Amino acid sequence: MKGPSFFLLYKLALIVATVSNSLPTNAAMQTPTSAAFYYAKNPPLVAMSGIDIVVVEPDHVFAPRDAIRQSKSHRQNLFAYVSIGEVNASRPYYSDVPKEVIRKENAAWGSWVIDQNSVAWREFFLNTIIEPLWQKGWRGFFLDTLDSYQSFSNTDDERRLQTTALIETLKELKKRHPKAQLILNRGFELLPDVLELTYAIAAESLYKTFDAEKKQYGNVPEKDRAWLINQLKRVRTEYRLPVIVIDYVNPLMPEMCREVRETAARIRTDGFIPWVTDGAISTLVQLRCRS
Repeated sequence: MKGPSFFLLYKLALIVATVSNSLPTNAAMQTPTSAAFYYAKNPPLVAMSGIDIVVVEPDHVFAPRDAIRQSKSHRQNLFAYVSIGEVNASRPYYSDVPKEVIRKENAAWGSWVIDQNSVAWREFFLNTIIEPLWQKGWRGFFLDTLDSYQSFSNTDDERRLQTTALIETLKELKKRHPKAQLILNRGFELLPDVLELTYAIAAESLYKTFDAEKKQYGNVPEKDRAWLINQLKRVRTEYRLPVIVIDYVNPLMPEMCREVRETAARIRTDGFIPWVTDGAISTLVQLRCRS
């Protein structure tokens, strides 16, 4: 049998190229419509059945491979909470963190802010924090404290060094683990450099906030809310990434459920995925208050 003509092969190549260019990016393949965050021990995965994204504290999950496998039957994509910009003294690897990468204390959370512009930190983060989680079966990572460097970076040049280093760390993470799914907590200044690496963007405190130092709940000031909502709408419309908003309501307040429902509704109206919780992110008040 004679082989296909050059003209036919050329047409097939054009068709393949056209289809490839029209395929959605990694972030758009399975667009989530719901999310939950739960950092206390023994996360109630069954109670969160049907929620697309569930972020948990990996140190609080017994038998991660079993939990990750079971989460699929609950129609969940399980993500591990990981702090990249700070290290808490309670972490088992805290004593091994290279001392030269620690810049200042965050007393409100009992943690230490990290200098991202350090090869020692990048290797420690990838080898000592991410790699063990990957080996345990985690494939989704919620990266927190991406903007903590701003607490010590006082000039544009200093901030540029930090963001460039963060971008390189995320690229290296995806290079080592191409199938890793990354949700960034804010990190607006990293886009669009890490757009192709990112599954979704999250942000805290759009309408309701929690002051960890004072242990107080409150409303987000209008100026702060206007800035944040502009950033989030840009992420959704320009970068076409799913946006998750985490707001905080006192679970002991009178009319708590009304506050939770109204806050979640406002977030949905803005076009974002809501998760309304307590300051410790250890309750399911949004689910309890649905009816």
